[in-house]
Amino acid sequence: MNRRAVFLAALALPACSVLPDRPYQQTQRFILAPERPPGSRPPAKRGPVLLLRTMRAAPGLDQRGLRVLGPRDDVTVDFWNEWTAPPADLVEEALRRWLLASGRFSAVTAPGSRLRSELVLEAELTRLQAEPVAGIARASLSALLLASGNAGDSRVLGQFLADGTAPLPGGPRADGKVAAADAAAAMSAALGDALAKLEAALAGAIGRR
Repeated sequence: MNRRAVFLAALALPACSVLPDRPYQQTQRFILAPERPPGSRPPAKRGPVLLLRTMRAAPGLDQRGLRVLGPRDDVTVDFWNEWTAPPADLVEEALRRWLLASGRFSAVTAPGSRLRSELVLEAELTRLQAEPVAGIARASLSALLLASGNAGDSRVLGQFLADGTAPLPGGPRADGKVAAADAAAAMSAALGDALAKLEAALAGAIGRR
C-alpha cells in the first residue's frame, strides 16, 4: 500500500507543475447610467402613455464585458471589467428614465402594465463599444415607434437609428488600449448622446401624427 501511495503521488507532481501561475484579478463592475442634461421636466399630465417594450440586443451585446474595438477592427470583450447587468437591460432602464424626464409623456410603461398605451416603442441596442484608435466611444440604437389603435391594431409612425459618440480621455491611441474606467465613462456619455438624438426623433414623429 505504501508503494502504491508513493507511485500515485509521483504521478501527481508533473500535473501540478503545468498549472499556470496566474495572479488573482478582481472583476470591476461599472454602472451604465448616462446623465440627462439639466432641464428635466415632470411627466406631462395630459401626455400620451408610451409602452417601452423589452430592449433587444444585437449579437455579442448580450455579454456584460466591456467591448473594445482594436487596431485591426477586431472587437474584444474584457471579462474582467463588466457592466453591473447585461447592457441591453441597463440601456432599457436608462431610456425609460430619459423619456419620462422629457416631459412629453404621462407615463413610460413596461410590458405587463395595466395602463393603456397610445404609443409603443420597440428598440434594439446595436452598438456599445470603445474605439481607442479613433479616440471615441460609440453607442447606437435602432427603434420603431408605433401608434396603438382602438381596435388593437397599430401603425408605424417612424423608424430611427440613433448613433451617439463621446471622446475618450487622452484622444486617439494607436495601440488600441484604454483604461476600463475611461472606456466605461465614455460609453455611458455616448449612450446619453444617442438617447438625446432618439428623443428628438421621437418628438418629431409624434408631432406629425
